[in-house]
Amino acid sequence: MSQLFQELSRRNVFRVAIAYLAVAWVIMQLADVVLDNIAAPEWLMKALMFFIVVGFPVALLFAWAYEMTPEGIKRERDVDRSTSITSKTGRTLDFVIIGVLGIAVVFLLVDKIALDKATPEAIVTDKSVAVLPFVAMSSGPDDEYFADGLTEEILNSLTRVPELLVTARTSAFYFKGEDIPPIPEIAATLGVAHIVEGSVRRDGKRLRVTAQLIRAVDGFHLWSESYDHDTDDTFGVQIDIAEKIAAALDIVLDDEQLERMHTFGLRNPEAFVAYQKGVELADLAHGTEVQVEMLLEANAWFEKALSLAPNLSAAHLWHSDYFAHFLMDNIGSEDVTDDERAAAYERLKQDMDDAIRTAPDESHSLAAAFDRALLTANWQSLPAMFDAVVAQSTCYIPGWVDAISLAYGQARENLILNQRLIECDPLDYVGWVGAIYAHVWLGDYDAAIATAIDGKKEITHRQIDWGLFMSYVAAGRFEDAAARIDRDIRGEAPVLRARLILSAARGDAASTKSLLEKYLAADDSRDDLRIENFAMAGERDLANRSAAEIDSDPFGYLLLMYVPLDCICGAPFDLEVTPNFAKLLQDANLPWPPASPIDWPLKDW
Repeated sequence: MSQLFQELSRRNVFRVAIAYLAVAWVIMQLADVVLDNIAAPEWLMKALMFFIVVGFPVALLFAWAYEMTPEGIKRERDVDRSTSITSKTGRTLDFVIIGVLGIAVVFLLVDKIALDKATPEAIVTDKSVAVLPFVAMSSGPDDEYFADGLTEEILNSLTRVPELLVTARTSAFYFKGEDIPPIPEIAATLGVAHIVEGSVRRDGKRLRVTAQLIRAVDGFHLWSESYDHDTDDTFGVQIDIAEKIAAALDIVLDDEQLERMHTFGLRNPEAFVAYQKGVELADLAHGTEVQVEMLLEANAWFEKALSLAPNLSAAHLWHSDYFAHFLMDNIGSEDVTDDERAAAYERLKQDMDDAIRTAPDESHSLAAAFDRALLTANWQSLPAMFDAVVAQSTCYIPGWVDAISLAYGQARENLILNQRLIECDPLDYVGWVGAIYAHVWLGDYDAAIATAIDGKKEITHRQIDWGLFMSYVAAGRFEDAAARIDRDIRGEAPVLRARLILSAARGDAASTKSLLEKYLAADDSRDDLRIENFAMAGERDLANRSAAEIDSDPFGYLLLMYVPLDCICGAPFDLEVTPNFAKLLQDANLPWPPASPIDWPLKDW
């Protein structure tokens, strides 16, 4: 073994290995910077890495079998050892290694100093806090829901303090469970300076709550307290915790702020539990094949919560979601009667009115009013309300705002709203998805791709995956788009639709026609998606026929309003065939046809 080591050293195999790895590292770093800036396809970096890895053993074998001589490269066995210059070659390799390591040091310094100056880290304000889900220490069937409800109420109470930046619920609740990162890491992810954590234990009517405020930078407990109360006094506990946190952060609450905090929130523990169960079900429902059925089940819990806390605005809003999706899913359906649909429409309006009436502040009221106007076909007021939403600085925006903004020249304003959502709630997929498509509609495909990639680093969600796929399609990076289908898209119908979109974007008429026929044969193909597929495939008559059929339904606008947005193909149908939808566009003064950020070679209108 000693002789082998000496021979490897004599033949400079070790030096070649070190030099190869050093040069390979520099090449990879430079390629990473260059390829990112020229928006090169992902496979190019992978191919470079593959060749570097494969080349490593080849270089070692070459160093063992061959030797540099004054006459050139020769096989080692053909070189007289008395005339060998391996020691000189070794010194040359030493200089190469030193030089490459010097380049590496310079590169790291530039990356650390120059690039950090170009992209400074976001400043974290000292008056910022995230409320992590309180841990349920008792094991009753509803104790975890109760703990979540108490957490959300404390969070909501703190949002009443204007001077305090509070992380939104979705991002805070991302860190729920036993296996969570250390406090400094959580704070860095959420962009806050302080973390609130605690626990809840229920024993019959007795309630024990512990809470502590932690400074993230050093883990110091700025405040902590335990409460032993009756469960009927939950409201007093949450208010006291919120006030003590504000005081610990040197925030002085005036009488008006105290009044806002005291008038906001639930006072009924059972309403806590029912509302949390409803939210959990409704969150799970969206995007599933049994969406309407699960939303109906969730509504039973919202109805229980509202029977105990009639002024819970969020529950009214959640309750309305079932009726909106019921109407959308039953357009043109013979499975429900006109009376059933009319009743659902009336319940939708009533829920929205109740959400507006009980809204805790102006931003919630405006968002609910916007959604009501959109969903009930009162579009005249939408432009003014949209401007008011953009002018706000709050973290709460309408749930259906994309429908009348992105496709109609308001993509930049929409981007502002979604960037605000990302800042407030970085672990909620909604802001990321909205920002991705806003960049696509603005024609900034590289920014759309970068936003999607950043979003995937923060949270895993199928809509972010789909947004990245569509961004690659928009950028004309079809190989990357195809790779995303294989890697990210799940489910037979979504994969089929993705392949159809990619084929249409490539202008492959034969493949697109075949995929379209397969899609139409599927029992679960939605009417609005049919229009989009027809348009991308260049089937104008079929797109018009489907659009006209939907428009003839009294609630057809609920589907048609999203077709231009999701198609990203300009006018997916001729407006003349949808007079009812055309009237709504006219009422809102929205332009037609929309822009087409993606080039669809098979579509000629």
